[in-house]
Amino acid sequence: METRQSGRYAGVDTLRGLAIVWMMTFHFSFDLNWFGLIHTDFYTNPVWLWQRIAIVSLFVFTAGLTQTFTDVRGRPGSEFWKRWAQIVGCSLLVTAGSYLAFPRSFIYFGILQGIAAMLLLHRLAFRHLRAWVLLLAPVAIVAPQLWGHAFFNPPWWNWTGLITQKPITEDYAPLLPWIGLLWLGAGTGWLLARSGFRPLQRLPAVRPLAFLGRWPLTVYMVHQPVLVSITWMLAHLMR
Repeated sequence: METRQSGRYAGVDTLRGLAIVWMMTFHFSFDLNWFGLIHTDFYTNPVWLWQRIAIVSLFVFTAGLTQTFTDVRGRPGSEFWKRWAQIVGCSLLVTAGSYLAFPRSFIYFGILQGIAAMLLLHRLAFRHLRAWVLLLAPVAIVAPQLWGHAFFNPPWWNWTGLITQKPITEDYAPLLPWIGLLWLGAGTGWLLARSGFRPLQRLPAVRPLAFLGRWPLTVYMVHQPVLVSITWMLAHLMR
């Protein structure tokens, strides 16, 4: 059900919370592998690669939905820019932290940088297309396969996603194809707006997941230091 005070939909928060729990499970498994408690390949094993795609897709799709909610409700632009600045600031912290942990494969254009770039481009150029943005989504999703070129392989062009060789980095979420998922979310939101978002009111809500879904950026920034600490202690206790 919609919360009148905040204008939120618990079902959407639940969907985002599901992505958060899935992400934390994924990262905890990565940490276990990093400390040698399990042995698997997160870089080439399809089981892990497809899970990452699914997790990022949920986050980006719900981000697109949220942009439509704010547009329909007419929230002031200052709220968008405040949130956008928070995402950019957190992305810089992630880059710094990843450089300390993985200096040869640090994160320079991961999910936070990607979402910041997608939100900025969507806000400045594409949100006025409303549901018509759905027509651009498939083009963005297939763009790397159609127009990928070695010219974009150097790091300073990686943000485009039009690469032919994946960069060496622990997290990579370029503009293409992921903005296509954001446009799917934003365009779907505009279609649902015609019925007052009533279909969203019927989405099942799970309170613990909905709670997590209200604080995605905070959970994202806190969970890995906590999980790494737990994994480090486990590794030392088992030696």
